[in-house]
Amino acid sequence: MLPSQLTSGHFAGYPPQARQIAATHVALLRKLPLGFVPLLLREISTYDWKFPPERREVNSQLTYLEALQSPALEHLMAGFRGLTLTPRLANLDWAAAPGVFSEELSAHLWATHQIDAFRAAAKQFGDTFHAAHPPDPLPTRRLAMVVIGQGVTEPKRSLFDKLRPQGTYYTRVRAPDGVHLLLQVAAARANKDPLPFAHWYVDGGTGEKPPDPALLSVSYGALEPVRTALLGKLHSMIVTGSGPEALRSALMKMKPADLGLVSEGEAEIVDRFRVSILTEGSGTQVFSTTFVQWTVRELLRRAQPLTILARFAPRRTERSMYEMIADAGQAATLDPAGSLVDADMGAWYTWLNQRRLPGAGQAAFLAWFEDHGEAIAIGPGVQPNREYHGTIGMDQLLLSLA
Repeated sequence: MLPSQLTSGHFAGYPPQARQIAATHVALLRKLPLGFVPLLLREISTYDWKFPPERREVNSQLTYLEALQSPALEHLMAGFRGLTLTPRLANLDWAAAPGVFSEELSAHLWATHQIDAFRAAAKQFGDTFHAAHPPDPLPTRRLAMVVIGQGVTEPKRSLFDKLRPQGTYYTRVRAPDGVHLLLQVAAARANKDPLPFAHWYVDGGTGEKPPDPALLSVSYGALEPVRTALLGKLHSMIVTGSGPEALRSALMKMKPADLGLVSEGEAEIVDRFRVSILTEGSGTQVFSTTFVQWTVRELLRRAQPLTILARFAPRRTERSMYEMIADAGQAATLDPAGSLVDADMGAWYTWLNQRRLPGAGQAAFLAWFEDHGEAIAIGPGVQPNREYHGTIGMDQLLLSLA
């Protein structure tokens, strides 16, 4: 099928809001090339479960494309229209299952050495669109807080080496109840600027209970029944001979209800996100440090929160992936020292991903070695590449980032 043959009936399997949006813009979708329209439909088809920034992006792209005159639209789509695609790709049910088409398209572009041409076309589209739609101003600066080293008495390596050039490294931070204080700060921000899905707490262990429901949470420990159910399904498929492609396909189709999560409204959006962390991330099902790092990455990319507090916890000792899948639900040997290495790198990645968001120049960042005096603070009012060896309370440190 070609895009020009699209009808509203092709979107019958979409959830309600996505179906309405696709049907409303079907005239535009018919004008777009096969190398682009299924990718746009992939975003539209999951509209009901997207976070507000993602929804704004979809809405803005559709409005922008519809406003273009034909010559401008053809120029913008020229790179996608110039891709050489096979009849097999065209014959896929790409309107009903745009995610499957995207996987097939990626493999085809790599195999035919067209991936660079596709990336150039995508970059041109992204640059042109974002130049026409600059981000809205934020109600407050972003704040990311990362807690590492739970269960470690003394590190065997220097911490925050990659982050130190960006801010001030503290060696004597007083924080007798530091995690609780950080949770209170995050909850206070959630109440001060109560935007939906804008304030999050991610925990790699059983998790402290957030002090306020306005602070959304994702916890590795709380998701143990979901992780066990998922690993059980994967193990059953492996022992019956399913290969990597079949496993990948099964993960893509997994829904919250398949893993025991039944919800609706905003709760369903959060549950869909939780399931996506476990089905799209590599190792998120068995390594708590990977779970936290990937969850934070995806939240920053998708929800673009104003506040995020991430607390790493000890992960299990590494073994073969098959062994860990087969032993799902069994007690695991923990590796606090190795987890500290993971978490230190996770803090660095969190700062990098925060830097990619609108308002990065005013954003604030804190990483703290839990129950110890070491911390790194980065922000507009913090001196870069500096060490401070005097005693300072965590509350004072947070004030410098406010």
